[in-house]
Amino acid sequence: NRSQVGHRYFSLRDPGGVLRSVLFRDTMPGMPLKDGDRVLAHGRLTLYTQRGDLQFVCDFVRPEGVGIMAAKYEQLRLKLETEGLFAPSRKRQLPAFPMHIGVVTSATGAALQDIKNVLARRWPLATLAIATAKVQGDDAPAEIASALRALAREADLDVAILARGGGSAEDLSAFNSETVARAIYSFPVPIISGVGHETDETIADMVADLRAPTPSAAAERATPDIAEVRRALVIMERSILSAARQRTVTAAQAVEGAMALAQRAAPNPSRIARDLRDVILAMTTGLERQFAADRAQFEGSRAQIETLNPYATLKRGFAIVQHAKSRKVVDSIRKVKPGERLAVSVADGAFWTEVS
Repeated sequence: NRSQVGHRYFSLRDPGGVLRSVLFRDTMPGMPLKDGDRVLAHGRLTLYTQRGDLQFVCDFVRPEGVGIMAAKYEQLRLKLETEGLFAPSRKRQLPAFPMHIGVVTSATGAALQDIKNVLARRWPLATLAIATAKVQGDDAPAEIASALRALAREADLDVAILARGGGSAEDLSAFNSETVARAIYSFPVPIISGVGHETDETIADMVADLRAPTPSAAAERATPDIAEVRRALVIMERSILSAARQRTVTAAQAVEGAMALAQRAAPNPSRIARDLRDVILAMTTGLERQFAADRAQFEGSRAQIETLNPYATLKRGFAIVQHAKSRKVVDSIRKVKPGERLAVSVADGAFWTEVS
Protein backbone atom coordinates (compact mmCIF):
# COMPACT_ATOMS: atom_id res chain seq x y z
CA ASN A 1 0.00 0.00 0.00
CA ARG A 2 1.22 3.51 -0.82
CA SER A 3 0.44 6.31 1.63
CA GLN A 4 -0.72 9.77 0.61
CA VAL A 5 2.80 11.15 1.06
CA GLY A 6 4.34 8.39 -1.06
CA HIS A 7 5.68 5.86 1.48
CA ARG A 8 5.08 2.20 0.58
CA TYR A 9 4.01 -0.30 3.26
CA PHE A 10 4.12 -4.03 2.61
CA SER A 11 4.93 -7.38 4.23
CA LEU A 12 7.90 -9.62 3.57
CA ARG A 13 7.08 -13.33 3.93
CA ASP A 14 9.12 -16.49 4.05
CA PRO A 15 8.29 -19.98 5.35
CA GLY A 16 9.22 -18.82 8.84
CA GLY A 17 6.92 -15.84 9.21
CA VAL A 18 5.83 -12.34 8.15
CA LEU A 19 7.69 -9.04 8.70
CA ARG A 20 5.94 -5.68 8.31
CA SER A 21 8.10 -3.43 6.11
CA VAL A 22 8.26 0.11 4.72
CA LEU A 23 10.07 1.73 1.77
CA PHE A 24 10.11 5.50 2.22
CA ARG A 25 9.29 7.74 -0.74
CA ASP A 26 12.85 9.08 -1.18
CA THR A 27 14.32 5.56 -1.33
CA MET A 28 14.09 3.94 -4.78
CA PRO A 29 10.93 5.91 -5.73
CA GLY A 30 10.50 4.14 -9.07
CA MET A 31 11.01 0.58 -7.80
CA PRO A 32 7.85 -1.40 -8.70
CA LEU A 33 6.46 -3.68 -5.97
CA LYS A 34 3.51 -6.01 -6.37
CA ASP A 35 2.04 -8.93 -4.45
CA GLY A 36 3.88 -12.20 -4.97
CA ASP A 37 7.22 -10.70 -6.05
CA ARG A 38 10.29 -12.58 -4.85
CA VAL A 39 12.83 -9.99 -3.73
CA LEU A 40 16.06 -9.51 -1.82
CA ALA A 41 15.72 -6.61 0.65
CA HIS A 42 18.27 -4.80 2.80
CA GLY A 43 17.56 -2.46 5.70
CA ARG A 44 17.25 -2.23 9.48
CA LEU A 45 14.78 -3.39 12.13
CA THR A 46 12.94 -0.73 14.13
CA LEU A 47 10.17 -0.76 16.73
CA TYR A 48 6.91 0.87 15.63
CA THR A 49 5.84 2.16 19.05
CA GLN A 50 2.25 3.04 18.08
CA ARG A 51 1.44 -0.66 17.63
CA GLY A 52 4.33 -2.24 19.47
CA ASP A 53 5.34 -4.05 16.26
CA LEU A 54 8.70 -4.75 14.74
CA GLN A 55 9.10 -2.95 11.40
CA PHE A 56 11.71 -3.50 8.70
CA VAL A 57 12.83 -0.19 7.13
CA CYS A 58 14.19 -1.01 3.65
CA ASP A 59 16.96 1.01 2.03
CA PHE A 60 17.48 -1.34 -0.91
CA VAL A 61 15.21 -3.80 -2.72
CA ARG A 62 15.94 -5.80 -5.84
CA PRO A 63 14.08 -8.58 -7.65
CA GLU A 64 15.43 -12.06 -7.00
CA GLY A 65 17.91 -13.09 -9.70
CA VAL A 66 18.97 -9.53 -10.60
CA GLY A 67 22.66 -8.79 -9.95
CA ILE A 68 23.45 -6.28 -7.22
CA MET A 69 25.39 -4.09 -9.64
CA ALA A 70 22.49 -4.00 -12.10
CA ALA A 71 20.02 -3.25 -9.34
CA LYS A 72 22.14 -0.40 -7.96
CA TYR A 73 22.52 0.95 -11.49
CA GLU A 74 18.75 0.96 -11.93
CA GLN A 75 18.23 2.53 -8.50
CA LEU A 76 20.60 5.40 -9.31
CA ARG A 77 19.19 5.79 -12.82
CA LEU A 78 15.65 6.16 -11.47
CA LYS A 79 16.79 8.61 -8.80
CA LEU A 80 18.69 10.88 -11.18
CA GLU A 81 15.96 10.68 -13.82
CA THR A 82 13.41 11.80 -11.22
CA GLU A 83 15.65 14.77 -10.34
CA GLY A 84 15.85 15.79 -14.01
CA LEU A 85 19.54 15.12 -14.67
CA PHE A 86 18.74 13.34 -17.94
CA ALA A 87 16.15 15.86 -19.19
CA PRO A 88 16.65 16.71 -22.90
CA SER A 89 15.69 20.32 -22.16
CA ARG A 90 18.91 20.86 -20.14
CA LYS A 91 21.23 19.50 -22.85
CA ARG A 92 23.42 22.30 -24.18
CA GLN A 93 24.34 22.98 -27.82
CA LEU A 94 27.96 22.30 -28.73
CA PRO A 95 29.97 25.31 -30.00
CA ALA A 96 30.51 25.36 -33.76
CA PHE A 97 34.19 26.35 -33.63
CA PRO A 98 35.68 25.43 -30.22
CA MET A 99 39.13 26.93 -29.66
CA HIS A 100 39.84 25.55 -26.16
CA ILE A 101 38.87 21.90 -25.52
CA GLY A 102 39.11 20.07 -22.20
CA VAL A 103 39.74 16.32 -21.84
CA VAL A 104 39.29 14.12 -18.75
CA THR A 105 40.67 10.59 -19.15
CA SER A 106 43.44 8.26 -18.03
CA ALA A 107 47.01 9.46 -18.52
CA THR A 108 48.09 6.01 -19.72
CA GLY A 109 45.13 4.79 -21.75
CA ALA A 110 44.81 4.78 -25.54
CA ALA A 111 41.80 7.12 -25.37
CA LEU A 112 43.95 10.23 -24.84
CA GLN A 113 46.17 9.53 -27.86
CA ASP A 114 43.12 8.71 -30.01
CA ILE A 115 41.58 12.08 -29.11
CA LYS A 116 44.84 13.94 -29.84
CA ASN A 117 45.15 12.25 -33.25
CA VAL A 118 41.59 13.15 -34.25
CA LEU A 119 41.93 16.78 -33.12
CA ALA A 120 45.28 17.19 -34.93
CA ARG A 121 43.68 15.95 -38.14
CA ARG A 122 40.30 17.68 -37.94
CA TRP A 123 40.83 20.92 -36.01
CA PRO A 124 44.49 21.81 -35.26
CA LEU A 125 43.50 25.40 -34.41
CA ALA A 126 42.22 24.32 -30.97
CA THR A 127 44.28 24.08 -27.78
CA LEU A 128 43.88 21.22 -25.27
CA ALA A 129 43.48 21.33 -21.50
CA ILE A 130 43.99 17.81 -20.09
CA ALA A 131 43.00 16.65 -16.59
CA THR A 132 43.98 13.04 -15.95
CA ALA A 133 42.29 10.63 -13.55
CA LYS A 134 41.94 6.94 -12.84
CA VAL A 135 39.05 5.54 -14.87
CA GLN A 136 38.80 2.18 -13.14
CA GLY A 137 38.87 1.01 -9.54
CA ASP A 138 37.50 2.17 -6.20
CA ASP A 139 39.27 5.55 -6.35
CA ALA A 140 38.16 6.32 -9.91
CA PRO A 141 34.82 8.12 -9.22
CA ALA A 142 36.44 10.60 -6.81
CA GLU A 143 39.38 11.21 -9.16
CA ILE A 144 37.13 11.74 -12.19
CA ALA A 145 34.94 14.20 -10.27
CA SER A 146 38.05 16.03 -9.00
CA ALA A 147 39.47 16.26 -12.54
CA LEU A 148 36.17 17.68 -13.82
CA ARG A 149 36.15 20.30 -11.07
CA ALA A 150 39.74 21.26 -11.90
CA LEU A 151 38.92 21.52 -15.59
CA ALA A 152 35.87 23.67 -14.82
CA ARG A 153 38.25 26.35 -13.51
CA GLU A 154 40.08 26.52 -16.88
CA ALA A 155 39.68 29.96 -18.47
CA ASP A 156 37.83 30.29 -21.80
CA LEU A 157 36.96 26.58 -22.02
CA ASP A 158 34.50 25.92 -24.86
CA VAL A 159 33.69 22.20 -24.55
CA ALA A 160 34.99 19.12 -22.69
CA ILE A 161 35.34 15.40 -23.41
CA LEU A 162 35.06 12.66 -20.76
CA ALA A 163 36.55 9.46 -22.19
CA ARG A 164 37.79 5.95 -21.60
CA GLY A 165 38.08 2.85 -23.77
CA GLY A 166 35.79 -0.14 -23.67
CA GLY A 167 35.59 -2.78 -20.97
CA SER A 168 33.27 -4.93 -18.93
CA ALA A 169 30.39 -3.54 -16.86
CA GLU A 170 32.63 -3.73 -13.81
CA ASP A 171 35.42 -1.85 -15.63
CA LEU A 172 32.98 0.97 -16.45
CA SER A 173 31.43 1.12 -12.97
CA ALA A 174 33.14 4.45 -12.16
CA PHE A 175 30.98 6.06 -14.85
CA ASN A 176 27.84 4.70 -13.18
CA SER A 177 28.52 6.51 -9.91
CA GLU A 178 26.47 9.35 -8.47
CA THR A 179 29.67 11.32 -7.76
CA VAL A 180 30.62 11.44 -11.45
CA ALA A 181 27.04 12.07 -12.57
CA ARG A 182 26.69 15.16 -10.38
CA ALA A 183 30.12 16.48 -11.43
CA ILE A 184 29.02 16.24 -15.08
CA TYR A 185 25.67 17.87 -14.29
CA SER A 186 27.35 20.89 -12.66
CA PHE A 187 30.03 21.33 -15.34
CA PRO A 188 29.90 24.90 -16.72
CA VAL A 189 30.24 24.15 -20.47
CA PRO A 190 28.89 21.39 -22.74
CA ILE A 191 30.46 17.99 -22.09
CA ILE A 192 30.65 14.97 -24.40
CA SER A 193 30.83 11.45 -22.98
CA GLY A 194 32.92 9.02 -25.01
CA VAL A 195 32.99 6.02 -22.68
CA GLY A 196 33.42 2.40 -23.73
CA HIS A 197 32.06 1.03 -26.98
CA GLU A 198 28.84 1.81 -28.82
CA THR A 199 26.85 -0.87 -26.98
CA ASP A 200 27.89 0.40 -23.52
CA GLU A 201 25.61 3.00 -21.92
CA THR A 202 26.52 4.48 -18.59
CA ILE A 203 24.95 7.00 -16.22
CA ALA A 204 27.65 9.45 -17.38
CA ASP A 205 26.38 9.07 -20.98
CA MET A 206 22.85 9.96 -19.86
CA VAL A 207 23.88 13.09 -17.94
CA ALA A 208 26.33 14.42 -20.55
CA ASP A 209 25.15 16.94 -23.11
CA LEU A 210 26.07 14.52 -25.91
CA ARG A 211 26.97 10.84 -25.98
CA ALA A 212 29.57 9.50 -28.43
CA PRO A 213 30.16 5.76 -28.91
CA THR A 214 33.98 5.96 -28.53
CA PRO A 215 36.66 8.49 -27.47
CA SER A 216 37.61 9.09 -31.13
CA ALA A 217 33.97 9.72 -32.04
CA ALA A 218 33.71 12.18 -29.13
CA ALA A 219 36.64 14.17 -30.56
CA GLU A 220 35.01 14.16 -34.01
CA ARG A 221 31.69 15.41 -32.66
CA ALA A 222 33.40 18.15 -30.65
CA THR A 223 35.10 19.74 -33.66
CA PRO A 224 34.48 20.81 -37.25
CA ASP A 225 36.60 19.49 -40.11
CA ILE A 226 39.15 22.14 -41.12
CA ALA A 227 39.05 20.92 -44.73
CA GLU A 228 35.31 21.59 -44.87
CA VAL A 229 35.84 25.02 -43.28
CA ARG A 230 38.37 25.88 -46.00
CA ARG A 231 35.90 24.85 -48.70
CA ALA A 232 33.16 26.93 -47.07
CA LEU A 233 35.45 29.97 -46.99
CA VAL A 234 36.21 29.61 -50.69
CA ILE A 235 32.50 29.37 -51.53
CA MET A 236 31.75 32.38 -49.31
CA GLU A 237 34.50 34.41 -50.98
CA ARG A 238 33.13 33.65 -54.42
CA SER A 239 29.62 34.58 -53.32
CA ILE A 240 30.74 37.90 -51.89
CA LEU A 241 32.76 38.75 -55.00
CA SER A 242 29.82 37.88 -57.23
CA ALA A 243 27.43 39.94 -55.09
CA ALA A 244 29.82 42.92 -55.11
CA ARG A 245 30.15 42.83 -58.90
CA GLN A 246 26.39 42.55 -59.32
CA ARG A 247 25.84 45.44 -56.93
CA THR A 248 28.28 47.58 -58.92
CA VAL A 249 26.57 46.74 -62.21
CA THR A 250 23.09 47.39 -60.76
CA ALA A 251 24.13 50.73 -59.28
CA ALA A 252 25.77 51.80 -62.54
CA GLN A 253 22.66 50.87 -64.52
CA ALA A 254 20.46 52.81 -62.10
CA VAL A 255 22.67 55.90 -62.39
CA GLU A 256 22.80 55.63 -66.15
CA GLY A 257 19.03 55.39 -66.23
CA ALA A 258 18.72 58.44 -64.02
CA MET A 259 21.21 60.28 -66.21
CA ALA A 260 19.23 59.44 -69.32
CA LEU A 261 16.03 60.63 -67.66
CA ALA A 262 17.73 63.81 -66.54
CA GLN A 263 19.09 64.43 -70.01
CA ARG A 264 15.59 64.26 -71.41
CA ALA A 265 14.06 66.50 -68.74
CA ALA A 266 16.80 68.95 -67.77
CA PRO A 267 17.20 72.36 -69.47
CA ASN A 268 21.01 71.93 -69.42
CA PRO A 269 21.72 68.31 -70.36
CA SER A 270 25.47 68.67 -70.70
CA ARG A 271 25.96 70.02 -67.19
CA ILE A 272 23.69 67.38 -65.60
CA ALA A 273 25.38 64.63 -67.60
CA ARG A 274 28.76 65.77 -66.33
CA ASP A 275 27.50 65.80 -62.73
CA LEU A 276 26.02 62.34 -63.09
CA ARG A 277 29.27 61.00 -64.55
CA ASP A 278 31.03 62.33 -61.47
CA VAL A 279 28.50 60.49 -59.30
CA ILE A 280 29.07 57.28 -61.24
CA LEU A 281 32.82 57.64 -60.87
CA ALA A 282 32.55 58.28 -57.14
CA MET A 283 30.21 55.32 -56.60
CA THR A 284 32.35 53.01 -58.72
CA THR A 285 35.50 54.04 -56.87
CA GLY A 286 33.83 53.46 -53.50
CA LEU A 287 32.49 50.06 -54.48
CA GLU A 288 35.86 49.00 -55.88
CA ARG A 289 37.56 50.12 -52.68
CA GLN A 290 35.07 48.10 -50.62
CA PHE A 291 35.53 45.14 -52.93
CA ALA A 292 39.32 45.32 -52.47
CA ALA A 293 38.97 45.49 -48.68
CA ASP A 294 36.62 42.46 -48.62
CA ARG A 295 38.99 40.49 -50.82
CA ALA A 296 41.99 41.38 -48.64
CA GLN A 297 40.12 40.24 -45.54
CA PHE A 298 39.27 36.85 -47.04
CA GLU A 299 42.77 36.39 -48.44
CA GLY A 300 44.15 37.03 -44.96
CA SER A 301 41.81 34.43 -43.42
CA ARG A 302 42.69 31.88 -46.06
CA ALA A 303 46.42 32.53 -45.61
CA GLN A 304 46.11 32.09 -41.84
CA ILE A 305 44.45 28.70 -42.25
CA GLU A 306 46.86 27.67 -45.02
CA THR A 307 49.83 28.17 -42.67
CA LEU A 308 48.48 25.26 -40.65
CA ASN A 309 48.61 22.93 -43.67
CA PRO A 310 51.39 20.40 -43.00
CA TYR A 311 52.04 20.03 -46.74
CA ALA A 312 53.00 23.71 -46.96
CA THR A 313 55.69 23.03 -44.37
CA LEU A 314 56.98 20.11 -46.45
CA LYS A 315 57.26 22.36 -49.52
CA ARG A 316 59.69 24.56 -47.58
CA GLY A 317 62.15 21.67 -47.31
CA PHE A 318 61.03 20.02 -44.09
CA ALA A 319 60.20 16.33 -43.75
CA ILE A 320 57.99 14.10 -41.57
CA VAL A 321 59.77 11.07 -40.08
CA GLN A 322 57.62 8.15 -38.87
CA HIS A 323 58.24 4.67 -37.49
CA ALA A 324 57.78 2.22 -40.37
CA LYS A 325 55.43 -0.12 -38.47
CA SER A 326 53.41 2.09 -36.14
CA ARG A 327 53.47 5.25 -38.33
CA LYS A 328 53.99 7.30 -35.19
CA VAL A 329 55.87 10.56 -35.75
CA VAL A 330 59.50 10.64 -34.55
CA ASP A 331 60.06 13.89 -32.68
CA SER A 332 63.21 12.93 -30.74
CA ILE A 333 66.36 10.92 -31.40
CA ARG A 334 65.60 9.03 -28.18
CA LYS A 335 62.62 7.43 -29.90
CA VAL A 336 64.70 5.56 -32.55
CA LYS A 337 67.35 2.87 -32.34
CA PRO A 338 69.98 1.51 -34.75
CA GLY A 339 68.63 -0.79 -37.43
CA GLU A 340 65.05 0.54 -37.16
CA ARG A 341 63.26 1.34 -40.43
CA LEU A 342 61.77 4.78 -40.80
CA ALA A 343 59.45 6.35 -43.35
CA VAL A 344 60.42 9.86 -44.51
CA SER A 345 57.76 12.02 -46.20
CA VAL A 346 58.79 15.10 -48.23
CA ALA A 347 56.85 17.47 -50.46
CA ASP A 348 56.71 15.22 -53.54
CA GLY A 349 56.67 11.76 -52.03
CA ALA A 350 58.13 9.42 -49.42
CA PHE A 351 61.01 6.98 -49.04
CA TRP A 352 62.29 4.43 -46.51
CA THR A 353 65.50 4.80 -44.52
CA GLU A 354 67.24 2.89 -41.76
CA VAL A 355 68.84 4.22 -38.56
CA SER A 356 72.56 3.51 -38.46
